Order: sequence, then structure tokens, then C-alpha cells
Amino acid sequence: MILATMATRSASAAENLSPLGKSPDWRYLERYQGTITHDEFQRLIETVYCTHGVSDRLLRIGPDSAQLLMSAEAQTWFTLRFARNAEARKRVARYWRKARDLPGQRHGPLTDLRVAIDPGHIGGNWARMEERWFQVRDTTPVQEGDMTLRVARILAPRLRALGARPVLARSRLEPVTDKRPDDLRELARAILSKALSTTPPENFTGPDDPQKEQSVRWQSELLFYRNSEIRARAELVNSSLRPDLVLCLHFNAEPWGEPQNPTLVEKNHLHLLVNGAYLESELQFDDNRYEMLRRLLLRTYDEEAPLAEKLAASMQKHTQLPPYDYTTGNVTKIGVTGYVYARNLLANRLYRCPVIYFEPYVMNGNQAFARIEAGDYEGTRSINGIERASIFREYADGVVEGLVDYYRTATSSLR
Repeated sequence: MILATMATRSASAAENLSPLGKSPDWRYLERYQGTITHDEFQRLIETVYCTHGVSDRLLRIGPDSAQLLMSAEAQTWFTLRFARNAEARKRVARYWRKARDLPGQRHGPLTDLRVAIDPGHIGGNWARMEERWFQVRDTTPVQEGDMTLRVARILAPRLRALGARPVLARSRLEPVTDKRPDDLRELARAILSKALSTTPPENFTGPDDPQKEQSVRWQSELLFYRNSEIRARAELVNSSLRPDLVLCLHFNAEPWGEPQNPTLVEKNHLHLLVNGAYLESELQFDDNRYEMLRRLLLRTYDEEAPLAEKLAASMQKHTQLPPYDYTTGNVTKIGVTGYVYARNLLANRLYRCPVIYFEPYVMNGNQAFARIEAGDYEGTRSINGIERASIFREYADGVVEGLVDYYRTATSSLR
């Protein structure tokens, strides 16, 4: 995919930024001097963030400090000074609270937990553009953005009843970003012109057009829904919502081919993601390196990993789904459940707090599709001869039970 490999240049031409990426403010990271020891830093680099390795052209770790490349063109480096030992570590500045910092269980097991629920994609009239839409004959179209919002609307009141303070990062079938594809056509054209030896076509004729991914229209749409939209949600989360946790809700899928004549498969599976496993190609971008270091210093992983394991166990209990096995090299399996992976995604990189990214069910799988078509309902219904709860409520059940298990255990241990 062209978008994933092309960089954009700042006005000074001194930075190598990912598409729509912001110029890093390296001075901001000065507040994290002396907040981490050498051993802690090396552990996180080797086991979480750079599990595939990282060149010393980008990162150098010494006994007393680490250096991260700020600009390849200017050959400038950011120096992070380590704390001498754990006792000498300075306090980490952040807006989110660990489970141990919550006020306890006065009003339920999730008392005062600030949760941002992020229903993946947009849905509605945007679902076809997002390529998160398919329809089997005359059945109701499957639109991932609609389904994630439905789960979010079930989940929020249930969390509120347990003492949490949930808020939706997207509450409608509309974008959060104020940008639209037409606003991004010039950037799309510039990206394509740099990647191609010919003038890119302006449009494409349909999903099977071999020139689709080289067209200005497709690239501008991709910049809109996969980039600008996520960046807008990150700005909302980091600047306004400032939660203790973000839950990114998604449904998974296997390749379905023609969306109006999709392929239904027998597969059905589950996995969860936390941020990590950056590829060297991703770390070529100045903003990606900066954002990785910021997440590492915020210590999000040490909260994400045990929480993800609890949520994976609960989701497995409710869905009875097997774990998904990646066949690509852009992830690293973590934990013991077999359901949790580290992977670098825009959403779990930009949100400056713990993020759990859910990928249950195969939308175009025969099992999940029948349940999606059944819609939402109370109790159980016979689906393909088996009594099943609504797929949307089952999803919410798994999330709620995992959160309660994690936070009840964490806060009870502090009494």
C-alpha cells in the first residue's frame, strides 16, 4: 500500500514524517529525564517496542543514557538520561491513572475509572468508502462502523452502573475529523507522484480496477478515514477526554472479495492488541520514533499487558473463539493466553494512555454472519441450531467481565 510507505516533508525539509504526521516536540520529553532505569528501558525496547530489532542508526543505548535519532538529515539526537536505580526514579508525568491509583470500590468495582470507548471505523454512509461494507443477496448490509457503535452503546451504561465514567470517542455514524477526502487530494497526489513514475489517475472505476490504489481519489479517501479520522480521535482523547483507558472496538474479517457478492468462510477467531513491535521501516519516520519513545516513557505497557490478558480470558470465555494466528511479521505475541499481540497501529500509538484494541469474530464467517443478521436482542435465540446471546451483548459481556476482574483484583490488593 503506497500510503504506508511514503513520507511527507515538512516546510523545512528537515523532517521525515508519516502522512499527516505532526512535527515532534522533543523538548516535551525532557520531563521524563531520570524517570526510568537502564534495565527497565532495555527490557521494554527488547521485549515490547523493538522486538524485531532496531539499528544503532536510530537508537543507541548506553549505561547511563539512551540516544534516539531526532532527524536523519540534520543528524541530531535526543538524549534520555537514566535514573541511577529504581529508588532514584522521578515521577512520570501523565494524565491517566493506574489501577492502583483509583479511589477503590465505593460505588462499584470500576469506581471513577475514566474509560474512552472508541467504536472503530465510521459506518453509515461512509462504510463503503471505508471498505467495511458487504451484503449477501438481499440481507441487511454488514457495516463494521455501525456494529462497533452498537456495542459501544450497550457497553457504556453497563460500565456506568459499575461506577466507571465512560464516554464515546464517536457517538454517531459520522466522522470525528472535520477533513474530507477532497481536502486531502493534493497530499494524495503528492504522495502518488513521488511513488510513481507516471502521472497518477484521478479516479478508479470500481473495486476491481487494477489502478485503484494508484488513483488520487482512493489515496485521498484512505488519508481521510484511516489517518485524519484516527488523528482527530486521538486529539479528542488526549486533549479533552483524558481517560485512564481507551477501548478500541472492532470486528475482524477474512478477505471477502466482491462486497456485493462476498465470500463467506468457516473461520472465526479472536485476538487483542497492545502497542509495540515497531518495524524498522516504521521507525524511519521522525514522528513514529518520537511517539514510540513517548509511549514507552508513559509506561502504558505495564498497565496494558496484564489488563489485556484479563480481557482476553474473559472474551474467550464468552465467545468460545480460538486465538487468531498472524501469518505476517509485524506483531509479537505477548502474555500466556495466546490471544494478545503487540502491534504498532496509529490508534494505539497516538493515544497517550493504555489502549486495548479488540478484534473478535470474523464478520464474513458463516457463524458470525448469521448472528450479525439476527441483530440485537435480549436473552438467547437459536442461531444455526445453537442457543446464542446477541453477538453485540456477548461482546460487551466479555469486555465488562474482564475489566471488573482486573480492576477489582488490583484495587482490592491495596486495602
